Amino acid sequence: MDKSIEALFGSKTRVKLLNLFLNNPEKTFYVREITRLIDEQVNSVRRELKNLEDIKAVNSATEDRKLFYGINQRFKYYIPLRAIFAGIDVGEESIIKEKEQGWKYDTSDIGKDLGILIISGVLVKGSESDIDMILVGNNSKKHLSDWAKNIEKQEGRGLNYVILSMEEFYYRYTSSDMFVNGIFQDEHRIIVDREGILKNKERR
Repeated sequence: MDKSIEALFGSKTRVKLLNLFLNNPEKTFYVREITRLIDEQVNSVRRELKNLEDIKAVNSATEDRKLFYGINQRFKYYIPLRAIFAGIDVGEESIIKEKEQGWKYDTSDIGKDLGILIISGVLVKGSESDIDMILVGNNSKKHLSDWAKNIEKQEGRGLNYVILSMEEFYYRYTSSDMFVNGIFQDEHRIIVDREGILKNKERR
């Protein structure tokens, strides 16, 4: 591992933990397993896990009476950290998620099926929403879900997205459904609104 990374982050144990988690983003580990894998003392590991959890870089969950830890893919610096520790060439556009203009992912392949696309959460700077995308349209041939999975691959992390038919979305939207309308209370961007249903809903 690059010595400059260790110097930058100040703690050898913390660097080893980030290296483990960021190279295994879909896995979780319990403390004794971690100490064995990174060859560090358990007290040091516990201390650094707490530090990382305090800043929401890692998540923990109990399973079979063991506490498991894993990287938080919704952490605001997840993408640049992946670039550093996992050697992923994410490029400037991926590190800076939200751009003032435009949307970096092409929707032309799903144009006929997609009526509305709203992004929020980790895809929009300043958003604290738990939902990253709402796709509205015809998913009978799984075109929308396949497209969303491809975006996850390009992002290098899982996304929280919901796919609704136009009828269900319109009903929820017009009936003040808390789930659908809640996204408009946070930072969001409307990428596609084919029928102009969401006029004046773009958050500035």
